[in-house]
Amino acid sequence: DVYKRQPYFPLHVYQTGSGTQTNMNVNEVVANLANQNHPGLNVLPNDDVNMGQSSNDTFPTAMNLVATQALDDLKPSVKHLIKEVKVKQDEYWTTVKVGRTHLQDAVPLTFEQELSGYIAALNHDLAYINELEETLYELPIGGTAVGTGLNAAPGMAEDIAERLSRKYGHQFDVKTNKFFGLANHSGLNVVHGALKALAADMFKIAQDIRFLGSGPRAGLGELNLPANEPGSSIMPGKVNPTQAEAVTMACLRVFGNDTTITMAASQGNFEMNVFKPVMIAAFLESANVLSGTISSFANKMIHGLTVNKERMAKDVTDSLMTVT
Repeated sequence: DVYKRQPYFPLHVYQTGSGTQTNMNVNEVVANLANQNHPGLNVLPNDDVNMGQSSNDTFPTAMNLVATQALDDLKPSVKHLIKEVKVKQDEYWTTVKVGRTHLQDAVPLTFEQELSGYIAALNHDLAYINELEETLYELPIGGTAVGTGLNAAPGMAEDIAERLSRKYGHQFDVKTNKFFGLANHSGLNVVHGALKALAADMFKIAQDIRFLGSGPRAGLGELNLPANEPGSSIMPGKVNPTQAEAVTMACLRVFGNDTTITMAASQGNFEMNVFKPVMIAAFLESANVLSGTISSFANKMIHGLTVNKERMAKDVTDSLMTVT
């Protein structure tokens, strides 16, 4: 049903900064659906659907709501990657390799120990998201135009929060200061900071994997990367780290979105911030690209990854660091 109605929402992200055009678009669609499904009714977009509300409180409420849904979609991808890395831990827990600091040889460690750092980073990132996500549960609905609650029916905001909590499985509330809720979006800003932290850790993991898999003869060659497609149309023997490259590009996009959200969140002049659409668009893009590329990285890179034990053993034997 949602996809069938997408043509009813032709608006672009780059519109009025309060999201008023989107809110009015929604009001019109809801009113039309009500009138179509219940002949004899005369539901009006502004007088009925928008009753006791304003774009200034409904749009930021919707922002927080869809942000939590995006996080709900992202978390399973991270957990799946952790599971795949743990499989490799169990498989190669006795395999010793050369450590590297400053891009130079360092004392040995096991591949299992190296992977444990990845798992710890991802678990920390999930913890950051889970803890900070609660800031999105504070809904500004009921603040109406400037935060005073003018024309809002008593108890309406609380009823909305209770219904949303039941439907989406999060404990939404409307206790937040409404002037803060309309003019500031620090919750969205700080939660995206957790997405940026996840992106930074994913960038490191992807970079490690692709460099450790460099070769086939003149690179580090510690890892055998799964071949998802031909590496080159002209050069033989290449298995390009395409999944790792996809992750790093997605992470760069998240870093850029974080700057956009930070700048947008700082522009709350007086009683309202007028950069709401671009803020939530950037947030959703970050969550979406991370979810997709992390899942693909787990399935098409980590799952098929194997270790070149002979190369690792030779590097340990040849390394001067074993005398430390």
